[in-house]
Amino acid sequence: MNSFDRYHRQTLFQPIGVDGQEKMMNAHVLIVGCGALGSSVAEMLTRAGIGKLTLIDRDYVEETNLQRQHLFTEQDAYEQQPKSIAAKEKLEKINRNVEIESIVGEANAYQLEQSIDTVNVIIDATDNFDTRFLINDVAHKHDTPWIFGACVSSSGMTFTMIPKQTPCLSCLLHITPTFGATCDAVGIISPAIQMVVSHQVTEALKLITEDHENLQSAFTLFDLWKNQYQTINVTRAKRPDCPTCGKQPTFPALRNSTSTKIESLCGRDTVQIRGRASHLIN
Repeated sequence: MNSFDRYHRQTLFQPIGVDGQEKMMNAHVLIVGCGALGSSVAEMLTRAGIGKLTLIDRDYVEETNLQRQHLFTEQDAYEQQPKSIAAKEKLEKINRNVEIESIVGEANAYQLEQSIDTVNVIIDATDNFDTRFLINDVAHKHDTPWIFGACVSSSGMTFTMIPKQTPCLSCLLHITPTFGATCDAVGIISPAIQMVVSHQVTEALKLITEDHENLQSAFTLFDLWKNQYQTINVTRAKRPDCPTCGKQPTFPALRNSTSTKIESLCGRDTVQIRGRASHLIN
C-alpha cells in the first residue's frame, strides 16, 4: 500500500495536498501535557500522519480522567499507568508510521530545552501557568511557534504565538481574561476540550504546511453552553519592553525556574514541591 493512501481524504483537501502531507510526515511536534487536551491533540496528529510526536507528562491515569481523556481506558486507570506511556501505547496502534517519544516527568526548563532542537511546533496542553511561562520563554528563545490552549467548565481559549511576530503570553496577560476557576472546582465537559483541541490541531497543521496566511491572528474565547464565541484583536498587545519577546529579552521564567514552587496537581491528592530537583509528595 502506498504510504499516502491512508491520507487520501486529507490530501484531497487543497490547502494540504500531497506537498503538505509530505511536510507533515517530516514534522516534529512537542506536546506538553498528556491529559484531556494533550491526549486528544496527540491522537488527531497521529491520525494525520505527523512524523514525530514528543509527549511530556508527569501524571498518571486515574478513573476521573476517563470522562474526557479519550485515549485512556479503565485498565490504564486500574494500573495507574503514566499518561505519556499509556498514550504512546494507544497511538502506536493507531499509526505505526508515527514516531512517538514518551517522557514521564515534569516539563521543566531543562527538559523543554533538551526536547526542542528539531521541533516545528509546541502545543500547550498544561493546567498551570508556571509551565506555560516556561514554554513561552523556551519557544521564543529558540524561535519556535507554540499554541496556547486552556479550558474549564464549558469554556475555552486558544492563541497561536509566533516569535518575532505575535504578542507572547506575557504580553497577552496584560489585556486578555484568564480562567480563575479550575476543573476541580467547577468541572468540565468534554465538548469544550474538543473545541480547543480542534483549534490547536488546525493551527498546528497550518504552521507545518506553511499556510501562514490563514493562521488565526486573534485571541479566541468561547462558551459552548452559553452559545458564546468571541475573538479579540491582540496585535497591539506586543510590548517592546517585554522580558520574553521584547527588544532585549531576559527570559525570566527560565531564569527563575530553579526557585522553589508549591502547587496542587489537577485531579490528584498530590502536592508538588519543586526546586532544583522535582519530587512528588503525597
